[in-house]
Amino acid sequence: MSAAANPARGECALRVDGCELVLRPSFQALVAAEQELGSLFDLVVRATDGKLRIGELVALFWHCLRELPEGMTRETLGEALIGVGLAKLTPVLRDLLHQILAGR
Repeated sequence: MSAAANPARGECALRVDGCELVLRPSFQALVAAEQELGSLFDLVVRATDGKLRIGELVALFWHCLRELPEGMTRETLGEALIGVGLAKLTPVLRDLLHQILAGR
């Protein structure tokens, strides 16, 4: 069982399918996300303008997962996130983007 999210380390959490996913925007995670998605600054601008695509959100969350739950694939993460709904994902995305921009 993993520990709860630690906001002092820039972590945020989201409950999906009965388990808590902890997102941590570590240097390694952000480099991987940027390699796939392009500039994180551009990603933040798209998110601010309401133009962030679901695939981009899933990719960012995937790369920032502190720990991969057993059996979870990127596809199952995407399906689970859609099941949660954008209304519940938006505050988590906002917190994650804030940590990316502001740092710890």
